Amino acid sequence: MEGKELEIVVRKIIDEAEKLMPDYMQNEEDRRIANGNCAACFVDDQGEVYGKMFGTNKVRARESYRVAWTKASQVHITRLKTGEFEKKAMNNEIDEELFGIERPDWIGWEGGQLITLPDETELAVGFSGFRGIYDLEIIIRALDVVNKQNSAG
Repeated sequence: MEGKELEIVVRKIIDEAEKLMPDYMQNEEDRRIANGNCAACFVDDQGEVYGKMFGTNKVRARESYRVAWTKASQVHITRLKTGEFEKKAMNNEIDEELFGIERPDWIGWEGGQLITLPDETELAVGFSGFRGIYDLEIIIRALDVVNKQNSAG
């Protein structure tokens, strides 16, 4: 999938992620991290970037987007979740130099992952603004909703 069709699907995932955010804001620890000033970034195999900043604090949302982009771009390069890449490199399971990302630039936090659409299109995704496991979960839940909507008709 590419072009307008892919952009429509990504926008749907972003919309569904935004609908899920109030649920995560109920947790005080997650609310404290960015207070709803979150961001999502998607990178396709051609390097096209899609994204959105959420919330009313533009400066905090900008920082969340910087982190989301860093997560997504690292996944785009490595094809591994953020956190997983770092563990494998530190354990010498992979040769970090093959990826060209220098250690100070590793993101390290969870929240970056590769997702696969039903047509096998892969997208590197970064989300930032909640705890890392929830940054991952929000995108997976949003993707599930979109996939169910698309398969229903």
